[in-house]
Amino acid sequence: MARTKTYSLRRRLLLWLLVPLVALGLVALADTYNEAVDTANAVSDRVLAGSALAIAERVVVAEDGALEVDIPYVALEMLTSAAQDRVFYRVDGPDGFITGYQTLPLIEGLEQEESGYTDASFRGEPIRLTSLSRAASTGASSIPFVVTVAETTIARTHLAQTILLRSALRLAILIGSAAAIVWLAVTFSLGPLYRLRDAIAERNPDDLHPIEQSVPKEVRGLVDTVNSFMGRLGSALGAMRHFTGNASHQLRTPLTIIRTQLALASRAHSLEEARQAARIGDEAVAHAERVIAQLLLLAKVDEAASDRLKNLGAVDLTALARQLTSDRVTQAHAAGIDLGFEGEHALLVRGEPMLLSEMIRNLIENVLAYAGQGSEATVKVLEQGTDVLLEVEDTGPGIPASELESVRQRFVRGREGDKPGAGLGLPIVEEIASLFGGQLALSTGADGRGLRVRVVFGKAPEA
Repeated sequence: MARTKTYSLRRRLLLWLLVPLVALGLVALADTYNEAVDTANAVSDRVLAGSALAIAERVVVAEDGALEVDIPYVALEMLTSAAQDRVFYRVDGPDGFITGYQTLPLIEGLEQEESGYTDASFRGEPIRLTSLSRAASTGASSIPFVVTVAETTIARTHLAQTILLRSALRLAILIGSAAAIVWLAVTFSLGPLYRLRDAIAERNPDDLHPIEQSVPKEVRGLVDTVNSFMGRLGSALGAMRHFTGNASHQLRTPLTIIRTQLALASRAHSLEEARQAARIGDEAVAHAERVIAQLLLLAKVDEAASDRLKNLGAVDLTALARQLTSDRVTQAHAAGIDLGFEGEHALLVRGEPMLLSEMIRNLIENVLAYAGQGSEATVKVLEQGTDVLLEVEDTGPGIPASELESVRQRFVRGREGDKPGAGLGLPIVEEIASLFGGQLALSTGADGRGLRVRVVFGKAPEA
């Protein structure tokens, strides 16, 4: 038998928590990185703009009308950092390059008094640069110029990475703490289930009383289901013990008779005595066979009841009862019983043909066994409103009114004890009838004689 795969509820909860948290954390880190880059650029761009402005303020017009620049190296020192960034600059006038790094890129198309920022590459390294457009006054006119200042991006990248790493560390601590809290919470919450498991494991196999363990309300339904199952199991086991006890008693009697008759046959002084012992032993074997057959039929009914016989079809009860009655006419005549049938129209009930046949057969065999010689018996299939009635009525000695209820129980015989039988006929009839929604009723026959057995079924719709 393949073992059902199990899984850890704790691990599953952790998985459902951690996977979304990690996914959200990665999205948050991506957003944090973008914010960190923007923040680093905003901080560094202010310093870059300040350096460019400081240089622009030192651009003057010489006596010959040319532009001169007195570079304030303090302005460039503003850009130095622990990350060892390198700083570059250039100044361009109307006639082109004036001073600085001539190959340093600049931002084209700036209007007067306008500045701009851009990322570029210089000498194989990424840089961030700003260009500032100004004009130097000569008194009568002004001469435009552009100051460009750039620095490598080591400090900016380092700052962005620092912000990102700190954010990642905080998220990792948050996710780890959440995982630890969930682990502890689940462990604590599963405590009642562990106690329930231990309480069930410590039980004796015969102890089927309801579980009284305190559990969370989410598990209460499961415990109630288990209690209901154990109640049904206890009833089934009790019925099985009772049934097997009675069955063993019923089989012990014919087996004892057989052994006794075999012993008598072995000590018989004449052939007639041996034949008499063999005849009695044969009757005991036949009785045991009937008991075993009915026990097997009961087992079959119980199995059908557990399967609930889904998708039952419609069965013509009239045709079924007529056929079974005609099959027993010869046997009834040999027993001195006038067996007849009443029923003309096809009447449909929902059921399983084999089990319904067994039910009708048991009713007829009860009549043949107990009605007695000279009696009359009639099998009827009638329609009464939305119901279908199956009746078997005889004019035999009947059953006293005080015993009509007790004979519905297994192994209870309400008539003459010397008649063959095991007291299972009517219980089998009732169990099969209830299996298909029918109800069994026992009453005295017409004119206060005999026994009337009636089984009422709901009528099945015609196809």
